Amino acid sequence: MRNGTRPKTVPAGIGPVEIEVPRDRDGSFEPVIVPKRKRRLDGIDQIVLSLSARGLTTGEIAVHFEEVYGAKVSRDTISRITEKVAGELAEWSARPLDPVYPVLFVDAIVVKVRDG
Repeated sequence: MRNGTRPKTVPAGIGPVEIEVPRDRDGSFEPVIVPKRKRRLDGIDQIVLSLSARGLTTGEIAVHFEEVYGAKVSRDTISRITEKVAGELAEWSARPLDPVYPVLFVDAIVVKVRDG
């Protein structure tokens, strides 16, 4: 049985992140994102980069963290995470391309035939 939430600030690779931890009277709740007695929050960078790669803005990512994880992550923090890989991304996009890339086109047509 839950009994509300309490705020908890955990350090992450991006700076401190504030989360809401559910209170549990009988101790049956097992948190998944931030396990019990864990002091650091790992994996935020990967989540932010994944959401950013899917085209979400910093504001949309912040809202996503609030809704899904109950964590308040500022737009500044999200920008700092994405800027960390900006150099690697520029390097990757400027890489030399192979002279030939194989492409396979598959086409199909479905024909329904009524009998009778």
